[in-house]
Amino acid sequence: MSGTGGCIVLAATPIGNMGDASARLIEWLGAADIVAAEDTRRLHRLVTALGVTVTGRVVSYHEHNEAARTADLLEQVQSGKTLLMVTDAGMPAVSDPGYRLVEAAVAAGVRVTAAPGPSAVLTALALSGLPTDRFCFEGFLPRKSGERSGRLAELAAERRTMVFFEAPHRLEVMLRALDHAFGPDRRAAVARELTKTYEEVLRGPLRELLEWAEATEIRGEIAVVVAGAPAAAPSKPEDHVAAVNELVGQGVRLKEAVALVAQEVRVSKRELYSAVLAAR
Repeated sequence: MSGTGGCIVLAATPIGNMGDASARLIEWLGAADIVAAEDTRRLHRLVTALGVTVTGRVVSYHEHNEAARTADLLEQVQSGKTLLMVTDAGMPAVSDPGYRLVEAAVAAGVRVTAAPGPSAVLTALALSGLPTDRFCFEGFLPRKSGERSGRLAELAAERRTMVFFEAPHRLEVMLRALDHAFGPDRRAAVARELTKTYEEVLRGPLRELLEWAEATEIRGEIAVVVAGAPAAAPSKPEDHVAAVNELVGQGVRLKEAVALVAQEVRVSKRELYSAVLAAR
């Protein structure tokens, strides 16, 4: 164990399979002065399954009370206590409570460390079969259709692989929105019940996944991974002849118009000039 007091430990919990609990998680559960849990009932089930006895004080820390409870917990840590932060599954502060506490701790100069472990984001990404060299995590899309459409419009040109979370009863609506925003042929993967007995990863074009969701009763925790937008095809000089002619029509000399357009679209001036003459 690295340290005994005046420290916050963010510990990842299993996302499904209890066998994924790390030795460090088990150690901290038994040794921390305070255990802040997103759901104390789930914490009880976790420690029972792991055969761990929590000796510290257990407090609830979730999205509805984290703003009010952060200051008190930080004060406890500043007095020398070790605080263990756990959420229902995966890493605290990643689409889960914990960010406010870390933000306040950093501002106060309090030490924060982590006992890393299972992550639904990384597990889904690794199993998706999509590029993993560059990716972004987008969490849950807005529930309201207008806000959801706006968010997806912002992401339509995103080149990185995108990872989303979604509730099973909203998956069909989400996939339909993705199909509309990104096109039916964009590659994607739906991962459900990761690390559990009925783990399933479906891969294919968005339209195909949407059709599957329409015909299936979806259950379990869901992560959706979507390929980034394809690179735009490089433009050719011929594509910009009209822009040159428009400038010429406004009184700009031909060579100057060619130079302006070529610089803006990054094509050869010589080739663009030739293309304009060939089109006349």
